[in-house]
Amino acid sequence: LYLIFGSLYFSLFYDATFTLYINGNGGFIGNYLSNSFLQDVVNINKNITYYILVLLIITFFLISINFSLKKFWNFLKRILNLINKDKNKNFTDKSEIINEYIPQEEIKDLIQEDLPFIKADKLKENEKTKFSLPNFSLLKTPTKKERENSNNDERNDPEFLEKILLDFGVNGNIKKVSHGPVVTLNEFEPAAGVKVSKIINLSDDIARNTSSESARIATIPGSNTIGIELPNISRENVYLSEILNNSDFKKKEIKLPIALGKSISGIPIVGDLAAMPHLLIAGTTGSGKSVCINTIILSLLYRHTPEKCKFILIDPKMLELSTYEGIPHLLCPVITEAKKAASVLGWVVKEMESRYRLMTKEGVRNIDGYNLKHKLPMPYIVVIVDEMSDLMLVASKEIENYIQKLSQMARAAGIHIIMATQRPSVDVITGTIKANFPTRISFQVTSKIDSRTILGEQGAEQLLGKGDMLYMSSANRIVRIHAPFVSDNEIEKINNFLRSQAEPDYVDEILNFADEKEINEGSKNLNDKDELYQTAVEIIKSEGKASTSFLQRKLQIGYNRAARIIDMMEAEGIVSKANHVGKRDVL
Repeated sequence: LYLIFGSLYFSLFYDATFTLYINGNGGFIGNYLSNSFLQDVVNINKNITYYILVLLIITFFLISINFSLKKFWNFLKRILNLINKDKNKNFTDKSEIINEYIPQEEIKDLIQEDLPFIKADKLKENEKTKFSLPNFSLLKTPTKKERENSNNDERNDPEFLEKILLDFGVNGNIKKVSHGPVVTLNEFEPAAGVKVSKIINLSDDIARNTSSESARIATIPGSNTIGIELPNISRENVYLSEILNNSDFKKKEIKLPIALGKSISGIPIVGDLAAMPHLLIAGTTGSGKSVCINTIILSLLYRHTPEKCKFILIDPKMLELSTYEGIPHLLCPVITEAKKAASVLGWVVKEMESRYRLMTKEGVRNIDGYNLKHKLPMPYIVVIVDEMSDLMLVASKEIENYIQKLSQMARAAGIHIIMATQRPSVDVITGTIKANFPTRISFQVTSKIDSRTILGEQGAEQLLGKGDMLYMSSANRIVRIHAPFVSDNEIEKINNFLRSQAEPDYVDEILNFADEKEINEGSKNLNDKDELYQTAVEIIKSEGKASTSFLQRKLQIGYNRAARIIDMMEAEGIVSKANHVGKRDVL
């Protein structure tokens, strides 16, 4: 190494002839230092100065244009991507010519995961593009509050209310007054020995003495006071945009957020349909029931794309939910016929069972666990029935069986039911339905009996209407809430925005399921045959076997009825007589 380095050094810097002076005062090092070294240093200084000057010019230029290494690297990557894209394009063009006759459906079936009702060949161009959720500008925002000061209202004066109660022999003190958007809550602490039932029974008398439309009295959980709710002189409007802009609505842990409204004190309240998991709504005409359904639908539309949430809308009244026709979140057109509604619910039961088989195969317990394992999510399905009483008139037993199955099992499969009715009587809201719908909303009803039917206690008959409601959670705690208002114009704007982005991808199986049943029912003979006879014949022919127990399982009927249908088929020559082991052949 020394020899190599020395030779290189001599070849670069030593250009004079080597001489050794006689007197010994000299050598090649001294000769180099005295002759070449100083000249080399001068040349190096000139070069270094030049390079430093150029470097400073470049540095100051980059500083002046806010140069960033990260931006420069991204710029280089873009250029490389463009070059690669051109190469890939040329390659793709050739491959398209080569693979011109390969069916694309087979390729999609191989690469696309198969969900229960989302097939690989159903992918559309609009699903590949990013779906935009509606903007809050489509909703009306609250203007400056013009609510009158309730403190100036005599009926909300604590001393005035205490005097009225004292006139009826109830002694106590008003501890706190809370002014809300619609009502004012007076927390009354009764004297020792005063029964709560005595104060509750004075609701009509308090309303009369305070010149109020109504007065609601109820105990306050976790407190020794009794709440006396009196309506304000002027009501403050509650807008849907106020609830949707609240931070609770945007929480990720809430899977299916729905805007319920504002509490008595004016606090926005957001519920989670996934945790409820089903909802029962009751209220008379004009109480705000249909507006509440609209706010629930819009809440889900503002949170989820069509890939994550689907709707099945059943509207026997043919007016309330028809405005949502054609939005991309629908699984089928809005159902307006009560007979078809029963068949659609039957398909939902079938879909639930299919999802359970799929989740069992994947080894997961619910829809959230399934979606964590797959890129293409299994969507939530929300079934909304606007008028339950109309369906119960057509096929009460069949509807009740379907709803019982769904309400008991559909939660883990991501299927949720919202039912509404104007008539909360026991023949519409049966004990089976009530037991499986722990979360309920009651708007204004006509009598205490209806209030007890829906909530288990009175109080809903004293509500003010127009969105004033009592909300009972699964914990059986009842809270008074003022539902938000949304106009038809706002609903139409949002629906038009959604329709402009994508078309609905209807599941043909739902409509075929309903049409087949309708055809079977229409072809029945007008005689004494059982109403399920034609359906049983179709099942026997399609399955190729006939037995009483088989019909029992398929039609969910009793043994005697199934045996009678089999005997009728034998009489008409559809099935043979039973052989020695009891087996029949389909003729």
